[in-house]
Amino acid sequence: MTMLNDRIGEVAEAIARRSRDARRRYLDRIAAAASAAPQRRRLGCANQAHGFAACAADDKAALRKGSTPNLGIVTAYNDMLSAHRPYERYPELIRSAARVFGATAQVAGGVPAMCDGITQGEAGMELSLFSRDVIALAVAVAMSHQTFDAVALLGICDKIVPGLVIGALSFGHLPAIFIPSGPMPSGVPNAEKNRVRQLFAEGKVDRAALLEVEARSYHAPGTCTFYGTANTNEMLMEFMGLHLPGSSFVNPDTPLRDALTRAAVRQVIGHSALGAQFLPVGQMIDERSVVNAMAGLAATGGSTNAVIHLVAMAAAAGLTLDLRDFEQVAEVTPLLARVYPNGQADVNQFHAAGGTVYVIRELLGAGLLHADAATVFGGTLASYSQEPTLGEDGEVAWREGPASSGDDTILRGVQTPFSATGGLRILEGDLGRAVIKISAVAPERHVVEAPALVFHSQEALQAAFKAGELERDFIAVIRFQGPRAIGMPELHKLTPPLGVLQDRGFKVALVTDGRMSGASGKVPAAIHLTPEALDGGSIAKVRDGDLIRLDAVAGTLTVLVPAEEWAARPLATEDLSASHVGVGRELFAQFRASVGPADRGASIFSGATA
Repeated sequence: MTMLNDRIGEVAEAIARRSRDARRRYLDRIAAAASAAPQRRRLGCANQAHGFAACAADDKAALRKGSTPNLGIVTAYNDMLSAHRPYERYPELIRSAARVFGATAQVAGGVPAMCDGITQGEAGMELSLFSRDVIALAVAVAMSHQTFDAVALLGICDKIVPGLVIGALSFGHLPAIFIPSGPMPSGVPNAEKNRVRQLFAEGKVDRAALLEVEARSYHAPGTCTFYGTANTNEMLMEFMGLHLPGSSFVNPDTPLRDALTRAAVRQVIGHSALGAQFLPVGQMIDERSVVNAMAGLAATGGSTNAVIHLVAMAAAAGLTLDLRDFEQVAEVTPLLARVYPNGQADVNQFHAAGGTVYVIRELLGAGLLHADAATVFGGTLASYSQEPTLGEDGEVAWREGPASSGDDTILRGVQTPFSATGGLRILEGDLGRAVIKISAVAPERHVVEAPALVFHSQEALQAAFKAGELERDFIAVIRFQGPRAIGMPELHKLTPPLGVLQDRGFKVALVTDGRMSGASGKVPAAIHLTPEALDGGSIAKVRDGDLIRLDAVAGTLTVLVPAEEWAARPLATEDLSASHVGVGRELFAQFRASVGPADRGASIFSGATA
């Protein structure tokens, strides 16, 4: 058996030590909530009757007797978002499968699912991160009826999966499984889409040309095919053992996809207190699961949004993460994948080349994953080198995954990685603490020293670009974008103009207390800066012309201003009232008031989950 890498073990041990009290309280709480018999048996007769009143006759009889498992379905279905459109069929598919396995299933509730692709650069994006915590709350409402013995969670995109995880861990005394729907078939290559976006930013193509390439790129049910936050989420669920092996990137509405859904139902029912192997999700997810997710993030060059989300998800299980945990794991984990924006391939090509199964196999062989971490597959992560196929009976059959990459321009083994380390660094200095993803940034751009240009919105930077005022070396400082200020929106619309300027030969970079999309990459970006400007962060002291040094090699973010002058500078202020009303933002005043800092997950639950 391969020995665990010392660093990987040390990070897990450090998390366990700092989390000891909070984790103990969490485990005690879910143990007190656990029951060998269904909770619904303890309900009054009227309560129970309400719970099965609308069921089919056979399901009603089983629920009335109360001796078979009842699976709660929490779904993020809507028919506007491509990733969630396939879930329309899932409730009946799951109910039918549950009956075959001697159980029942009911839709416990729905959760909202907004699309960052639709809200990018719009007011609605300021609700995006907060929607994660709304989803967690909605899971709690759905499961509060206490009539379920396990839960199946249907969701994929940016905030949806983390919100579902937080909600499920609140009911950590129950087993849980995540059921993906998969990516849409490949359309226009992502690199071509990005090329046309930059041409549009330069005024070289019109809106009709841009809309045409966007529509040919986003063209069918399923997740977008680039490796942004949505598909990073799917990878994380597999590395954390919350998906069945190899199930993340199987396309929607295919026989194998449906067979995997049926297999997931069978698996989670077997983990209920009435099944063969009781496996509460709160016990299953521990520091090993979280460190495995960090290794997966580093090895695949996933979205930086995952850093915020993993911190918040871990907290829901009583585990306290530090940003340095991510960096320490990335320092020993090689980059094995090149998927857009870190390469030219899309996730379908990544999957065909070997996908997550191959990456897990390689990392297990190098001792870079906790092979003994528990999973919904019934065993440990050591079994996740298997891949699903369709058997002759139309159900899932498992076989050993590929021992070599199907395309070494997309996927490589640990002996010949694209980089010896993962592409995530933590920057610290007199501007605060930030995250940078360098896996898609050319090495010669890992250090940028240039004068600051300060903006208080991405629209202001875009206006300066269109006016021709940015034809020079600079570091864009976009502040008052943090969670307390305006909900920490993604600043994805900065990518085309900054990319254009970089391609013209200028040294450019970004420093912000906001976020950048998982679709961004080639421009150096110090993001999630903490403390944020509204919370007294030093980013509020920066003035136009200040020399800033962003050094991803040394891990520093400094402003080259004399210490006495810097200490005496007042903090800038900004009237943010226009961002606090409209598109429902007025309803989130309490969220802005109570949200924690980015390095603690930017969550309203920060400090309250233990």
